Amino acid sequence: MQVNPLQQVQFMLDLITSKWGAFLRLSACHRLLACWLLMGGYLLETQGAAPNIILMMADDLGWCDVGFNGNRVVHTPHLDALSGDGLIFDRFYAASPVCSPTRGSCLTGRHPARYKISTANAGHILTEETTIAELLASKGYFTGHFGKWHLGTLTQQGKDSNRGGDRNLQHYAPPTAHGFHTYFSTEAKTPTWDSQWAPRKRSQTWWNPVHLLDRVPYGTSYWTPDGRVSEPLPGDDSAMIMQRALEFMEKASEADRPFLAVIWFHTPHLPVVAGKEWTEAYHTLGAYHQHYYGSISALDHQVGRLRSFLQSRELKQNTMLWFCSDNGPEGQSFKAPGSAWPLQGRKRSLHEGGIRVPAFMVWPGKVHSGQRTSLPVMTSDYLPTLLDILEVSLPARPMDGMSLRPLLEGGTGHPVDAIEQREIGFQFGRQTAWMRGSLKYYSPDGGKTDYLYDLNHDEQESINLAETQTAQLQKMKDALRAWQFSCSQSAEGLDY
Repeated sequence: MQVNPLQQVQFMLDLITSKWGAFLRLSACHRLLACWLLMGGYLLETQGAAPNIILMMADDLGWCDVGFNGNRVVHTPHLDALSGDGLIFDRFYAASPVCSPTRGSCLTGRHPARYKISTANAGHILTEETTIAELLASKGYFTGHFGKWHLGTLTQQGKDSNRGGDRNLQHYAPPTAHGFHTYFSTEAKTPTWDSQWAPRKRSQTWWNPVHLLDRVPYGTSYWTPDGRVSEPLPGDDSAMIMQRALEFMEKASEADRPFLAVIWFHTPHLPVVAGKEWTEAYHTLGAYHQHYYGSISALDHQVGRLRSFLQSRELKQNTMLWFCSDNGPEGQSFKAPGSAWPLQGRKRSLHEGGIRVPAFMVWPGKVHSGQRTSLPVMTSDYLPTLLDILEVSLPARPMDGMSLRPLLEGGTGHPVDAIEQREIGFQFGRQTAWMRGSLKYYSPDGGKTDYLYDLNHDEQESINLAETQTAQLQKMKDALRAWQFSCSQSAEGLDY
């Protein structure tokens, strides 16, 4: 059925007029959403049932910080159960060993070197970049971001977080400037319990929940399109994030609209703080470990809450859910609780422990449960995969991600072989890495020192093949240099 655009507008106005009192009581942001939801029904009328999409991400969660990757200390029953409903990725890579660059790759399908976010608290997502939120919103999706943004500042006045306010006006880039209809987000990190507060004297790693008479503002606020969130937001930070995400999904469901929910938790980024209900299970361990593991268990509980919500609202079958971490764990091995075992390296390293992260995806009825794959996939694959599934064209610019649709559909032959033999580039400071299938080239100093590993036989990166496989080494270095040149061209704005 074809619907006349003028009839769409008239119907929307008639409906708003009939409920004028209730409409006016909504905030400006929610009035805009109400209009969009009403119009969205007609924009999608002939498109069929598009899948809901949830992109969840933990912050600094190590490869072995979850039960489904072998941890027997931390309790993650809901993540373990949910991952068992779908496909677990044994070689899932964050685009960077730190958070801001990886987050940009999730939204753009491109390596962060292309849009000049080289590290955390640097640059911002450029208006010239095309995000998955913009592309899905143009197709009628209701889009929302919840949690840690870290792709620009969220206010132009006063002072907020690491860079926000009138100190860095050039980096103001809220989610609504990049395709999101709504958000409940922070610029950067917060404590994982009582997120707005800290002790008067605080450590950088952990503390016990602080009595209201002994605390001071932490300095990182939550923001929505209506401004700073003024309520105190007590208790588990992951619960605060999930509550807003569920309310968003509820509204979309009631309006019969597909949604994109990007849920980026702060846990277990330092400082880790957990309530007694979550630390109690780890009472035999040191306090740092209690709060680290406790915050992960609290996050896990919210994943269970999401799972129950999707089931109770009959959204489970038509919802595609992805989960990963943004990079490896913080701190030194065996001194900090986060674990990348058995991988070498941690956050800020291009060794496997810094970029290989726990991840899975679930799509009931489309992706069979109980699967694991060792094919190399990464955060930059989100955008091309989702667009391929929705049959939407890719933006006309270099992409570093590739569509995983053949893998998700259980295909064989060339399409899946292409994923297995794909090439992936990494660049962080002077560190560089290049992967082709199971081979990995790594240099800590911009190519002065060379390492070559075969990850199929040496995932701990302990056997250097650089002197015995010189031809392969040279091919990989040449490919890396060509990719770096392409990234430099993008960074100069030649893609736009």
